[in-house]
Amino acid sequence: MGFFLTIVVLVITLGLAWRFLGSYMAAVFEGRVHYLGWAERPFYRLLGTSPENEQSWKRYAGSVVIFSAAFLAVGYLLLRVQGSLPLNPQHLGAVTPALSFNTAVSFLTNTNWQNYGGEETMSYFSQIGVLTVQQFVSAAVGIAAAIAMVRGFSRRNSPTIGNFWVDITRCMLYILLPITFIAGIVVVGQGAVQTLAGTVSIHDALNGVTQTIARGPAGFMSTIMQLGTNGGGFFDVDLAHPLENPTALTNFVFIWLTLSIPFALTYTFGKMVGSIRHGAALLAAMVLIFGVWVGFTSYSEHTNNPAVAAAGLTSQPAGNMEGKEVRFGDTSSALFNISMTQTSDGAVDSQTDSYNPMGGFGALTGMMLGEVTPGGTGSGMYTILIYAVIAVFIGGLMIGRTPEYLGKKIQAKEIKLAGLGSLVMPLVVLIVTAIAVSIHAGRAGPLNGGPHGFSEILYALTSQGNNNGSAMAGLTGNTAFYNIVGAIDMLIGRFGIMIPALALGGSLAAKGAVPASLGTFRTDNAMFIGLVVGVILIIGGLTFFPAVSLGPIVEQLSHGKFF
Repeated sequence: MGFFLTIVVLVITLGLAWRFLGSYMAAVFEGRVHYLGWAERPFYRLLGTSPENEQSWKRYAGSVVIFSAAFLAVGYLLLRVQGSLPLNPQHLGAVTPALSFNTAVSFLTNTNWQNYGGEETMSYFSQIGVLTVQQFVSAAVGIAAAIAMVRGFSRRNSPTIGNFWVDITRCMLYILLPITFIAGIVVVGQGAVQTLAGTVSIHDALNGVTQTIARGPAGFMSTIMQLGTNGGGFFDVDLAHPLENPTALTNFVFIWLTLSIPFALTYTFGKMVGSIRHGAALLAAMVLIFGVWVGFTSYSEHTNNPAVAAAGLTSQPAGNMEGKEVRFGDTSSALFNISMTQTSDGAVDSQTDSYNPMGGFGALTGMMLGEVTPGGTGSGMYTILIYAVIAVFIGGLMIGRTPEYLGKKIQAKEIKLAGLGSLVMPLVVLIVTAIAVSIHAGRAGPLNGGPHGFSEILYALTSQGNNNGSAMAGLTGNTAFYNIVGAIDMLIGRFGIMIPALALGGSLAAKGAVPASLGTFRTDNAMFIGLVVGVILIIGGLTFFPAVSLGPIVEQLSHGKFF
C-alpha cells in the first residue's frame, strides 16, 4: 500500500472510528449499553459495588492506587517464580529481581518498556498470564481515569465522578475485549503465529544448518498491545517480526488500532459534555501536531542516510532503508514510528537507532510533548484536558475575565492542579537524565559516544517517563541502575499525572455552571485550538529544548545541514 494511499485510508477509517466508536464509548460509560449485563453483574457482586455506588475523586484515586499496587505485586511474584509455573516449553528460569520489578511496573503503567528479549526470557505463562493481562488492565485504568475527568466537566454540583470498578469492568467487557478479538482473527488470518506448541527446528540439508524458530501466542497479544497503546511485543524485535506483523495489511491494522481509541475519545468527550464542537477542537489540536510530525519525519527518512553515504553509497533512491523492513519501506515506517511515539504505545516495525538524526528527533520530541497528539488510551485525553485548562487560563487573562471552560470557572485550585499535572513529566525525565549522565552506572549504558550516546539515554528515560516504551536501542538497559531508575521514572510519569487529573475532575464536578455571556472566551474555535497547540509546544518544546540541542540537533548539524 503506497504511503499517500495509506494516509487517505487511515484518515477515512479513523474518521469513522471518531464518530461511531466515540459515540459507542460514551454510551458504554453512561450506562446505556447492557448486552453483556449477565457478565457485568457477577463482577459487581464480587467487588461489593454497583453502578449506583459512586465515588468521590479521592476514593476513585484510592481505588486506582490499590488496584494497581495489587497487580504490581502479583505480576512481580509470578515473574520471580516463572520457572516453576506451567506453559514453559523452553524451561525458562525465574526472571531476576531488578528486571522483574522493572517489567511489572512497565506493564502496569501502560509503558511496556522491555529490558529483555521476549522469546528468550518470558514463558508462555508469563506472556499470557502477566503481560497480556496487564495490557488489558492498564489500558482500562487509563480510559477510566479519562472518563472520570470528563465527568468533572459534564456534571454540576456533584460530589462524585463515577465508580472506578464499574468503569474498568465496562471498559474491558464492552470495548477492549470485543475489538481485540475481532482484530486478532484478522491478524492471525494474515499469518501471525498463535500457538502453545513451543519452538520448531528446521534443518537445511543443503548446507547442513539447523535453525530454531521461536513461536508462541503472539497474534492475539499483538492486537491488545496496539489497541491499548501498550506496545510490549512477544518477540524481541517487536512488530518487525514477520510472525507477529506478517503483511502490509496487519501493519495498517496495528496503526489504526493504536490511534482509534485516543482519537475517538475526543468525540466521547464532546458527547458527554453536550458539545461535539469542543471535542472536535481538541481533535483538531491533536491532528495538527500529529500531521506536522509525520510530515517532517517521513521527509527526513526519505533522504539519504549520511553514514551510508559516507561509506560510499551516495545514491539511496528508496531513502534511509537502514534498519527498516523492505516490505514496509521508509515513509510507512516513519508513519508507524510517529503513530507509536505520539501515543503511549511504543511498538516499532523498524530500528529507531538507525533513523536519520531528524527522524529520531521526530520520535523523541513526539513523546516530549506529553503524548497528547493523540496520546495513549485515556492518558492522552486527560493530559490534553490539563493543557486545555491552562490554555483557558491564559485566554481568560488575555480578555481580563475569570477563565471558564464548559461553564466551569477555572480558579486557583484548578490551575495549580493543571500546572502540577503538566510539569511532573518534564521534571522527572530531566532529573533522572541528569543523574544518568552524571554517574558511571548511567554512562556505561549507551553503545555510542557523543551526541548520539546522549540521545540514547535521553530517549530511554523520556520514553519511560511518558509511559511510551519505545527504545532507540543502543542502550544496555538490563542493569540494576536502569531497571530501578526506569521503574521509578515510569511510576511517577503515570500516577504523578493521573492523580492530579482525577483531583481536577473532582474539583470541577463540584462546581456549578456559569452562563456564557458576550465576554466569555470561546473554547471551540480556531483561536482556542491555536492556544492549546501553543501551550503543548511551549511546555514540551521549550522545557526540553536544551536537552534535545545536545542530542539529535547537534548530531544533525554535524553533518553540515539541518535537513
